[in-house]
Amino acid sequence: MAPKKAKRRQQQGEGGSSNVFSMFEQSQIQEYKEAFTIIDQNRDGIISKDDLRDVLASMGQLNVKNEELEAMVKEASGPINFTVFLTMFGEKLKGADPEDVIVSAFKVLDPEGTGSIKKEFLEELLTTQCDRFTAEEMKNLWAAFPPDVAGNVDYKNICYVITHGEEKEE
Repeated sequence: MAPKKAKRRQQQGEGGSSNVFSMFEQSQIQEYKEAFTIIDQNRDGIISKDDLRDVLASMGQLNVKNEELEAMVKEASGPINFTVFLTMFGEKLKGADPEDVIVSAFKVLDPEGTGSIKKEFLEELLTTQCDRFTAEEMKNLWAAFPPDVAGNVDYKNICYVITHGEEKEE
């Protein structure tokens, strides 16, 4: 892990950018590059407000406020090229708890140690406790992590994706 000073330098310029690439596996970098290319609608190598507006519109979000787009772009310290984009994701992923901590939290809800939780139970918890999930967030969760035919959700896979950013190859 790079010290905080090195991380700051990466955002301000291209110098030291190799550290950000060492945070990810090659397959992850390729996936982020594909995502960057999709978002960079005008293909100029920089993600702008217009790029964000266009990609959101292509996904059906047509009435995004200019202030929201400004806030997204301002999360970066400067123009969002691929290195800055990758650094931003690295910082977001570092904010997550370690995988074993998240798995341990789920295990409290799985006294039999099956590695899965009933969809209905998890949905009830997520929509009634603490930072409650909206119906849309639940729809997105089940789209990303569909329960099996018995209605069980593989929480170990969810934990892996939270901490690694992609699904396990089984």
